[in-house]
Amino acid sequence: MNPSEPPPPAPPEDIVSSHAADQAALERLLAGVGRIEAELAKAIVGQRVVIEQLLIALLAGGHCLITGAPGLAKTLLVKSIARIFHLRFSRIQFTPDLMPTDITGTEILQDTGGSRKLTFVRGPIFAHLVLADEINRTPPKTQAALLEAMQEHQVTAGGVRHALEEPFFVLATQNPVEMEGTYPLPEAQLDRFMFNVVMDYLPEEEEVEVVRRTTEAPGPQPEALFSGDDIRDFQRLVRQTPIAGEWIRYAVQIASASRPRQPRSLEFVNNWVNWGAGTRCGQYLVLGAKARALIQGRTHATGEDIRAIAAATLRHRVLLNYRADADGIRVDDVIRRILEAVPPPFPK
Repeated sequence: MNPSEPPPPAPPEDIVSSHAADQAALERLLAGVGRIEAELAKAIVGQRVVIEQLLIALLAGGHCLITGAPGLAKTLLVKSIARIFHLRFSRIQFTPDLMPTDITGTEILQDTGGSRKLTFVRGPIFAHLVLADEINRTPPKTQAALLEAMQEHQVTAGGVRHALEEPFFVLATQNPVEMEGTYPLPEAQLDRFMFNVVMDYLPEEEEVEVVRRTTEAPGPQPEALFSGDDIRDFQRLVRQTPIAGEWIRYAVQIASASRPRQPRSLEFVNNWVNWGAGTRCGQYLVLGAKARALIQGRTHATGEDIRAIAAATLRHRVLLNYRADADGIRVDDVIRRILEAVPPPFPK
């Protein structure tokens, strides 16, 4: 720069303070990741992949579906996360006789000093973290009561919109569809969930540890580490995390490769898939990749992050047909083959 030229103007104070706030939030997040695992370990044995995927969904602002047999501590895991993030927690037990208003709330007629008026009584959906327990044990009419809340973060009753307090998450547990008394979730609702996380049975040593803990005196409980404001800061950081345009295209190509009956559909997809993933899949692959990069201490997302969350993002969006069932093909088998068939933009 020529010495006679005036120095460039300083950035506005609001930009400087914003950058400082983002740096402080990033330091809080990186310092807290290890502590989150330590606090969850007080209540949960193993399930490291499940825990990582739930944290990614929370940081990306997405809802999560947790699939597993009864007795695998799905409910305890969600309650422990709510405690660590100091979130107002609400649990809804889904049963065949549950009605939509039991979730969202209803209007009641109140007598106030001689006059009567309709007053909206809020349902359990009005919380920061809502556990929809065994969501597939209630009919689709009631399952659909969550749709507006999950997508718009609001509830409409009597023509009046009631905003939900941020941050807002739905973590739903479901039993395997092969079990008695389950109702498959509608495709429109499945698509609102960022991840479908599978909780499987523990290895023997970890199961022994669970039995030991639960048959002794209660141990220490997880402690609060963050607040709702922290989560909003973390979500802003996730969206600001850079990712190369080629990796965004890669995420879109993975989603589109799951769709049958398209001009460039893969042969095995045409044979085994009824419906593939929509646009939300690509969006969640990118957001999830950004969140995963952050919690691993990296400043940008890559294809490794996309592949790591591909199964959780795709498995509830890819609907297999009868031929796949007859051939003994599972949805995770199809996802694995899609990842093998779609070349990354930067080969190793």
